[in-house]
Amino acid sequence: MSDDSGLVTITGHQDFGKTVDDVCAAVAAMGYHVFAQVDHTDNAVRAGRELPPTTLVLFGEPTVGTDLIAERRTEAIDLPSKILVWQDADAVRLTYNTADWLVRRHGVEREGAAAAQVLEETTEKICRQAASARP
Repeated sequence: MSDDSGLVTITGHQDFGKTVDDVCAAVAAMGYHVFAQVDHTDNAVRAGRELPPTTLVLFGEPTVGTDLIAERRTEAIDLPSKILVWQDADAVRLTYNTADWLVRRHGVEREGAAAAQVLEETTEKICRQAASARP
């Protein structure tokens, strides 16, 4: 599902930990690099709070992202690319930004828009692969 916020959310079909692992494996299989995983749930616990499973995976390929950043330096605030894996009462979800949102937010031109589209297509493939993987 997608909306005007520039976010796409799809539903996963396995448990949370396996989904995060499969996102990272799919990133590597696509030739991209996982730069970091931010475990928001662990951070919440350390702060004495509760939060359902929520992990942000930051990934990218500098030859793609650099084109965007070179055109509009502000793109660096949204790169590397991110996939948020989170769990609600019903299922595990995967959420990512659309290329259109990035282009509108930063006012990138034709070359940057093409690079943003490549990032979105790759991110969608990673999410769909991780969401559809079976144990």
